[in-house]
Amino acid sequence: MPVHGASFPFLLLVLLSSYIHADAHSHDPNHHLNNRDGLSHWPDPETAYTLPPDPIPISTREHWMRRAVEALSDLNDGLPCPFAAFGCVIVNHSAVATGRGGIADVELGVELGSEVCIGANAIVKEGNPTLHGEVAAINNCTAILTHPAGKYKLTGPEALNALGDLSLYTTAEACPMCSSAILYGGFKEYIFSTSIPTLRAHDWPQIVIRSTEIFARSVGRLSAHRTRIVGDVLADETEELFKWQFRDAQAACPRGCVWEADGDGGHGGCVKGDGEAKGMHAHKDEL
Repeated sequence: MPVHGASFPFLLLVLLSSYIHADAHSHDPNHHLNNRDGLSHWPDPETAYTLPPDPIPISTREHWMRRAVEALSDLNDGLPCPFAAFGCVIVNHSAVATGRGGIADVELGVELGSEVCIGANAIVKEGNPTLHGEVAAINNCTAILTHPAGKYKLTGPEALNALGDLSLYTTAEACPMCSSAILYGGFKEYIFSTSIPTLRAHDWPQIVIRSTEIFARSVGRLSAHRTRIVGDVLADETEELFKWQFRDAQAACPRGCVWEADGDGGHGGCVKGDGEAKGMHAHKDEL
């Protein structure tokens, strides 16, 4: 028998649907984000970006990744093996007209490109939990780009626009916070070395969400920009920076460092030392 123009089975179906919806929300408030059926515009995080082949030679990528490693020593009082060895360099690979707030860099006659700034993890040093290597580098670049007596002298809006012409190199894959900062900055490129799965293999605490997924899940104006992501550059060299801290107590210290005794007959962390004289890859039980 009709009830206000609707059949009883139809009303029952509506009530059942509402109950299922409420139950799903109670278990997962973000369940809308996990249901892409009605979100045809939502990119698939498993689908790679359809960008042209990387125009930068791998030798150039490796040059700048080594500079990101050097940033660790430059910003940690000469220590090449800090505990959180997340180093970063931001590079200008192409000349840009200043008319739209970009960077016209006279040093770009150098084929490799031009360094804009460096950064390194400074969480403990500064007491700021957001200062991962990538965020620290972005902060440093902002200060350099906008300094009234500096090289670029950009306004705030011009500096934000200029980030879209820059490439960010980092010794390890960015966490979700840093990936989001890179995404919101609209960087032209983001290049990492050691991956999140490799960090986890050495027991590094991580939010295990890959950068590609963070970028692929962006919508609106964020999805219009496609940052080139290049991974695993010099990963065989940077892994040693991270493998000694957690899981592998017998791991070699990074190049230029040796194990330090902790004063109780055991071993402390890796410290700067004569790698050639004491064994660059000495194990804890050998010291």
